[in-house]
Amino acid sequence: MAQPSIHESHSVLVIPQQRVIIKNKHNEKLVGVLHETGSTELVILCHGFRCSKEHEIFKNLAAALEKDGISVFRFDFAGNGESEGSFEFGNYLKEAEDLRSVVLHFSGAKRLVSAILGHSKGGDVVLLYASSYPDVHTVVNASGRFDLKCGIESRLGKDFMQRIRKDGFIDVKNDTGKFKFRVTEESLMDRLNIDMHAACLSISKDCRVLTIHGSKDETIPVEDALEFAKVIPNHKLQIVEGADHGYSAHQAELTSIALEFIKAGIQQEKNMSN
Repeated sequence: MAQPSIHESHSVLVIPQQRVIIKNKHNEKLVGVLHETGSTELVILCHGFRCSKEHEIFKNLAAALEKDGISVFRFDFAGNGESEGSFEFGNYLKEAEDLRSVVLHFSGAKRLVSAILGHSKGGDVVLLYASSYPDVHTVVNASGRFDLKCGIESRLGKDFMQRIRKDGFIDVKNDTGKFKFRVTEESLMDRLNIDMHAACLSISKDCRVLTIHGSKDETIPVEDALEFAKVIPNHKLQIVEGADHGYSAHQAELTSIALEFIKAGIQQEKNMSN
C-alpha cells in the first residue's frame, strides 16, 4: 500500500498513488496505479508493445495531470507488466476490451472517464476503443501505427509468412540470440486482420481525437499520423519536431500538448453539463 503523504497545494491528507486491481472479462487481474486527486474526472493511460505502466511517458503525464488536480490511472494490459495473462504479439482488440473493463470499473465507481491516452500500440488500442464505444469523448493517440501490416518485416524478417506457416510460430531473439518472445500464427493474423482505416471512420464526430507524433520517429513513421488525420472525423494533428518514438528528449513537449488537449476536453464537458 502507498503511504499517505501531505499534498501541499491542498493542505489535506491524501494518498497520491494507490495500487488498484481490476479483472478483465477473461478473469485476469489487471494491475494499475491510481493517482488520486479527488477529482470526479479521470484520465486512463495505455502503454505500448512489450511496455508497461512504468514507462517515463506515463509517469510524466500522470504527474502533470495530478498537478492540475486531475486523477489518473495507468495500468498494464493482460500479459504485460504486473498483470495476469500471457503476452501475445497481437491482442489489439483484446487490449481494447481490457480498457473497456477499466472504464466500466471506474464508471461504476461514479468517476467520469474524461480521456484515454495511448502510446504506440496503445494509441491504436484507444482508437479501437473509440470506434466501438462512444462513452469517452477525448482520445489521445501518441505515435500509433495506421497500417498494422507495416513494421512486421523489420521485427520478424522478410520471409515471416512462409516461416510461420511452416512452423506455426516464430521465436524473436535479441542481438545476442537470447529469446525475447514467440509470435504464433494466430497472434500474427490477429494483428494483420485489423483495419485501422475502417475503425477510424467509425469513431463518432462527437469524440475529439488528438494524434501526436515525432518527426524523427524511426519505429513508426510520421506519415502514419498524416493518415490518421485524413480519416478521423474530429481530429487534431500535432507533430513534435525532432522527437523519436519514445520522445526521449521531448517529454516536456509531449506532456504539455497532451495536457492542454485533455484539459480543454474536460472544460468542454463541464460547459455542456451546466
